[in-house]
Amino acid sequence: MNIRHFIGIDVSKNTLDWAVYANQGIIWKTQSENSPVAIRLVIKQLQALPNFQIAHCVCCLEHTGIYNAHALEVLFKAQFPVWLEASLQIKQASGLQRGKSDCVDAQRIAEYACRFRDQIRLWQPPRPALKKLAELSRLRQRLLGMLSQLRVPLAEQKRFGDKTLTVQLGHYCKGSLAALTNDLNEVEKAIKTLISGDDILKNLFALTTSIPGIGLIVATEIIVATDEMKAITDPKKLACHAGVAPFEHSSGSSVRRKTRVNHQARKSLKTLLHMAAMSALQVKGELQVYYQRKVGEGKNKMLVINAVRNKLIHRVYAVVKRGEKYDKFYSLSLA
Repeated sequence: MNIRHFIGIDVSKNTLDWAVYANQGIIWKTQSENSPVAIRLVIKQLQALPNFQIAHCVCCLEHTGIYNAHALEVLFKAQFPVWLEASLQIKQASGLQRGKSDCVDAQRIAEYACRFRDQIRLWQPPRPALKKLAELSRLRQRLLGMLSQLRVPLAEQKRFGDKTLTVQLGHYCKGSLAALTNDLNEVEKAIKTLISGDDILKNLFALTTSIPGIGLIVATEIIVATDEMKAITDPKKLACHAGVAPFEHSSGSSVRRKTRVNHQARKSLKTLLHMAAMSALQVKGELQVYYQRKVGEGKNKMLVINAVRNKLIHRVYAVVKRGEKYDKFYSLSLA
């Protein structure tokens, strides 16, 4: 891909800062509103630049959640190559920095795209069904969080507080808890309806949920995080993304620390994988035997549970790759 113009876009809630890097320097920069109309106007200005061609440029943006929705939609429709990169990756690759502003950040993003052009990964929009599934999953997580904020203090008040006051507080929250529970049930129902109405999702969920410990919610998070197993095709990479892959920590002859997972991870996926591992350990089978054997050998319990998380991830990829449901009665045939 012969790229001549590298476009860095710093995204915020209300504005977009643009910077174009070419010929070893920034040749153009501007600021626009974060709206489809304003983005189309900037595209016209870009096309007026000398020797500018859409096929020979790339637009690099940071992950900013919903704030970059307009930019991604308009740029993709205009057939601009789009590179969506993690903000931490750009920050660490930029070295020591002094000062910060939206305009400067756009220039740094453009320079990053030029320096690491050999690592470019073009963004593709997810299927509408997967996009809807991701939004429903996030709404479910928010509802669960609100329910927890109400239920946990009430439970603690019931145990340690005044009983009369506990009943009174519970009465005040009764309507809210009922409404939130009803909304949560409706969202989960919508998720199941969406899955059953889409052949690709239906097949993926049938395969992944056949694994003991992997339920509907865990499968949802895995499928959304991997873009239906297309964005992350290696189980080891997903384990790293989820924060369950252990890494060595040593340097020279003096630093010798235990291997440990990195805190830079998709925390929601890590939490769900932990719950899946704990659920799998309650079922009689290979994982339960593995856990009991390793703990009996003196291994740290959390270390073994983390290994179970990794095993679950590898099993998910195995069943999807083979297109066959997990067989818990499968036994290896010896040659």
